[in-house]
Amino acid sequence: MSLVIVGTVAFDAIETPFGKTDKIVGGAATFAGLAASYLYDHVKLISVIGEDFGDDNMHILKSRGIDVEGVEIVAGGKSFFWAGKYHNDMNSRDTLVTELNVLANFDPKVPASYQDCTHLLLGNLTPQVQMQTLERLEQKPKLVVLDTMNFWMDVALDDLKKVLLKVDVLTINDAEARQLSGEYSLVKAADVILKMGPKYLIIKKGEHGALLFGDGQVFSAPALPLADVFDPTGAGDAFAGGFIGYLAKVKSVNFTNMKNAIIYGSALASFCVEKFGTEKLQHLSAADIKERIQQFVSLAKFEISE
Repeated sequence: MSLVIVGTVAFDAIETPFGKTDKIVGGAATFAGLAASYLYDHVKLISVIGEDFGDDNMHILKSRGIDVEGVEIVAGGKSFFWAGKYHNDMNSRDTLVTELNVLANFDPKVPASYQDCTHLLLGNLTPQVQMQTLERLEQKPKLVVLDTMNFWMDVALDDLKKVLLKVDVLTINDAEARQLSGEYSLVKAADVILKMGPKYLIIKKGEHGALLFGDGQVFSAPALPLADVFDPTGAGDAFAGGFIGYLAKVKSVNFTNMKNAIIYGSALASFCVEKFGTEKLQHLSAADIKERIQQFVSLAKFEISE
């Protein structure tokens, strides 16, 4: 029984109002895998890197007990690289460099040892790669979570809709929900999207939290107010990793567990933004996570006296 995460393992270069970095380890699968590893012991990655990634950087994943057998290393290749600059509000950014490199020909390899997959996170990649991964698993996992973005809605909408028919949970932001559904109201957007296939929909609203739709219910999760946000780059991926990591841990999917999973995902994401890249996610303790979860609980807890 394992949690398999498909996505990028890559290099980023980040500039924010708090400073800038040279090339540092990033990628959706990296952030998601690190976050999930604090909640579940059997996390396995599928990705592709170049020889330039190096053993020291791979050790960041291995040190958290993450299985990297499914991470293909292309001889002589260069890893995916993204550079971006965040504006003062930290919600908008400019892409400065995108180099696909080995990711341009990514053909997801599913090792035999990954066929015990019970929980699958399809990171933000082409719908074709997401579908290929599903088709290469001998049995459909108990839970399939998919992340996507507006770009794939623009250039590969038909393929995306085919994948949506095969997933249990879709996670997108509010702008993407409106684009995919054609509805401005997020409640109406959720109704349209849930009819496309997913049983549950998570709409992320950045600093305003997240909404969960499914089973005829709605849950609104708060975002933790933070004094300093150094780097939001991997927050959405850490959220997804924490979310599915919790569900893999509890082994049962229902609306109550989904709500708890969103809080755990939000907690891991809140750690992520406090340092550049993966730095904060590499060195958390169980006590750190427990304390952060309690902050979320306190944030949303109240009593009404008549």
